[in-house]
Amino acid sequence: MVDEARQTLDSATRQSAALAAAMPRLVLEARRIASSVQHGLHGRRRVGTGENFWQYRRFVDGEPAARVDWRRSARDDHLYVREREWEAAHTVWIWPNLSASMDYSSGRNPPKLERALVIAFALADLLVKGGERVGIPDLMRPSASRRIVERMAESVMHVANAPALPPRFAPSPLSEIVLLGDFFSPTQEVCAAIARLAGTGAHGHVVQIVDPSEEAFPFSGRVEFRAPGQAAALTVGRAETWRADYQTRLADHRAAMRQEAQRMGWGFTVHRTDRPASELLLSLHARMGAGGAATPPMKDVAS
Repeated sequence: MVDEARQTLDSATRQSAALAAAMPRLVLEARRIASSVQHGLHGRRRVGTGENFWQYRRFVDGEPAARVDWRRSARDDHLYVREREWEAAHTVWIWPNLSASMDYSSGRNPPKLERALVIAFALADLLVKGGERVGIPDLMRPSASRRIVERMAESVMHVANAPALPPRFAPSPLSEIVLLGDFFSPTQEVCAAIARLAGTGAHGHVVQIVDPSEEAFPFSGRVEFRAPGQAAALTVGRAETWRADYQTRLADHRAAMRQEAQRMGWGFTVHRTDRPASELLLSLHARMGAGGAATPPMKDVAS
């Protein structure tokens, strides 16, 4: 028992040190990707009460006449209403899975953890620039700081023995939640976590980040499989005979997560680490603020 505890502590220490060493590079990559996709984005502005002018729109029969902007309406034959921009800051909670399973990479692609952090940082940067607040459950209170990327990096840098599923917390019903992880925990536990968070009334987005080898199962011959961060290992002969059963179980697991997310009005997508991070960022940002069933399901960006 003492040896196992020492191995766990050593593994957590190495993981923390490696993440701290990689953090400056990940921060720079996140800012580069956010900058590259920001051009052309229309933002997340919403009509509502506030002081800043947003747009004119046609007057609708039945509205109070006091809402008509007579100066603008005098320019042509239509009546117009002057709308103002909604100024109440929206809170978005972004949870990146920091557990040991996210360290995996087949070698040609970045580890899943790096991709999750880059997306989390870049998305936060875009959201804050759009006037939103971003927080990390249990690690960082919602903030609209211009240094949001650095604040997030400092918050996650030295986390040890992180759970594989999001923690219990109580977001506002008007909040949005973005979950970034591989979600290879037991299906029932993953679905329960989604249902628990969706039960708060918050809208959410589940992004399963996987390495290509975790879908293709390209292994053959005698292979030793080792659970991340654990001493336990499983050695099998003719690993290729496991491929069909593995892919069937993965498909069933993913279908159950997707069904649960859609049942709760959440989005679900799969992202493979051999795809550009900007591809996921654009897709995810487009969904933010869309609000549940009125919008089409998120498309997988894994192929």
